[in-house]
Amino acid sequence: MSATDTETVITLKGSVAIISEFFSTAINSILYQRGIYQPETFRRESKYGLTVLTTTDEGLLKYLNNIMSQMESWLLDGDVQRLVVVVTGVDSGETLERWQFNVSVDDKEKQAGKSNGNENDAAGINTKNINLPDGTKGKTGKSVRDIHNEIQAIIRQITASVTFLPLLNEPCSFDLLVYTNQTAVVPQKWEDSDPRYIMNSQEVKLRSFTTSVHKVESMVAYKEADEWDL
Repeated sequence: MSATDTETVITLKGSVAIISEFFSTAINSILYQRGIYQPETFRRESKYGLTVLTTTDEGLLKYLNNIMSQMESWLLDGDVQRLVVVVTGVDSGETLERWQFNVSVDDKEKQAGKSNGNENDAAGINTKNINLPDGTKGKTGKSVRDIHNEIQAIIRQITASVTFLPLLNEPCSFDLLVYTNQTAVVPQKWEDSDPRYIMNSQEVKLRSFTTSVHKVESMVAYKEADEWDL
């Protein structure tokens, strides 16, 4: 039996590393599948038993690496509530899609030492412009393979999103919003943002995954094509 098949106890740091890698992969997949960046700027990689696309754009790589570094710090402190990828039409300025990934700490871990931070009811932190002790471990074992299988299902859904999401008929840009607890220490270069909601949106709930320490639930909201000025 390989190490990845073996049931193991996931540490907080291990869980944070898994979530950070997932976020990076999911963002890259969304940017590729929705045509935010040109397909020739992506390279193929093998991850989670799948072939995934990762950007080669140096500016985008630097931006995402900076975001993930800050996210890891907040995750270690239990301050992240959700990450939102907002797709906006460049010409219309409208929010066309809103990919949301909710992060929660396993209930057993909360009882083990999570202090209740107040939820930040502001819209979130726009990256462009839970309180667990460091050594906390998951109470139940779970194999890395099982976690990767759950993540694989989400990435497959993102890949298949072109079958149900409306065609993006204008050039689009993206923003990342991070919702944190009010106690989170926010770098000065980050700024508050409105939530960028979509009025009368359609929503599709995607799969979730757990690491025994954290749970990540995902969904996408989008503007229906018949409401657009085609």
